[in-house]
Amino acid sequence: MAIFGNLADKLQAITRKFGGKTRLTEQDIDGMMREIRLALLDADVSIQVVKDFIAEVKTKAHGQDVAESLSPGQQVVKIVRDNLVQVLGGSDNKLHYSSSTLTVIMLYGLQGSGKTSTAAKLALYLKKHGKNPLLCSVDTHRPAAALQLEVLAKSIAVPCFIQPEEKSAQAVARAALAKAAYLMSDVLIVDTAGRQVVDTELMAELQDIDKIVKPTERLLVVDAMLGQEAVKVWQAFDEAVGVSGFIMTKLDGDARGGAALSIHKLSGKDIKFITVGEKVDALQEFHPERLAERILGMGDVLSLIDKVTANIDQEKLKTTMSDLTKNQFTLVTMLAQLEQVKSMGSLKDIVGMLPGVNMAKIDDSKLNDRMIDYNIAIIRSMTMKERLNPSILDASRRKRIASGSGRSVTEINLLIKQYEQTAKLMKQFSLPKMAKHKKAKKAGHSLNPFKKFFAPNALVADNKELEAKAKELLRQGSLDSSTNPFNNKPI
Repeated sequence: MAIFGNLADKLQAITRKFGGKTRLTEQDIDGMMREIRLALLDADVSIQVVKDFIAEVKTKAHGQDVAESLSPGQQVVKIVRDNLVQVLGGSDNKLHYSSSTLTVIMLYGLQGSGKTSTAAKLALYLKKHGKNPLLCSVDTHRPAAALQLEVLAKSIAVPCFIQPEEKSAQAVARAALAKAAYLMSDVLIVDTAGRQVVDTELMAELQDIDKIVKPTERLLVVDAMLGQEAVKVWQAFDEAVGVSGFIMTKLDGDARGGAALSIHKLSGKDIKFITVGEKVDALQEFHPERLAERILGMGDVLSLIDKVTANIDQEKLKTTMSDLTKNQFTLVTMLAQLEQVKSMGSLKDIVGMLPGVNMAKIDDSKLNDRMIDYNIAIIRSMTMKERLNPSILDASRRKRIASGSGRSVTEINLLIKQYEQTAKLMKQFSLPKMAKHKKAKKAGHSLNPFKKFFAPNALVADNKELEAKAKELLRQGSLDSSTNPFNNKPI
């Protein structure tokens, strides 16, 4: 996911251009502000927000801290980063929970904003954090929305209450409260009806439901691609029901950044969550600092750690580490690694979280997620014997694997080449070898790699050890006797 791709590229180019300067003139600062202003306006950020942002940065850029800094360029970049954080919200903002037994979270939004799928994502998030949520749809105008919520709820094993035949949203809301009490749920998530436009009928219905369920949080689900128009949507809902925060959706799409960079500054309300995909686990807590640093190309290591922690299978990781410590890197190990990487999401998303990576200069073809799927299919088309011992993959076997995986023989050859290169690298940095060297160094032994060649019978000893290993591989069927190097006379 390249968040706000075009805006991020422009701001990163600007900060790289001025960040390395050891001396900044007034003309340099004015030029930087002009370029930032154009980048923000092109991203559909509110004009008022842009004016305030530029004024604050320019004032601080002319301050004494910058003048006395050893690296004025970097100091100005820091000022831009700090002000960007403030525009996005300043600090992390968590959900508020009721002090009583039941917390009610109402979700509002226009049709197409991703409100129903966001309700399920929020339920899964709460479930992972130890809550017992109940999903409910009070959308009596579009029965398909209630059925969609029910399907999503089943996929995450969360209870869902719907009454598709009921025409009164208020009646459904009352019944949902009773159901939550019966199930002893501590959070009720209410998915409300959406409209193409904000109308008085919709608002009157929402006000009635609000009086019945008395929500703790009133969250407006906002499509990030709306730009500064999102502010008008907020104003309409806020006047009717009082919005307490936002969930920004579709940040993995073509959003230019106008909505996220305008809505907090103009509303004073915080963005609580963002969604970065269609899967039910694609909801993330919103961290202004992390997003600001990603936009400026500073990386987001903390979010990357969160992603790894949430998606990596610890048992598979232990098995992989065990193989590496025993210097047993096989295609089985490689398959496990590919599956772990795939579970973490888009490669662009992962690479974009690394500090100092200029996404504009990276060839998209080299970050093709489909390549991971292709390589997984190739390895799964192999027998277990072939995965454990890739050296037996002759032309006929590779042709069979290509047919089974739907890929070409050339792709099979490329994967094997990548495996061999990785295996060679793993062998160089294998943990046993490093531990052996560390032990030898501690004992005061020399680590001279050429010393053994001057020791008596060193070559003979090495050949005997290799011969014993080869015989063991032959016994296991891992080597073809016709290619056994020890069929000839010893050196």
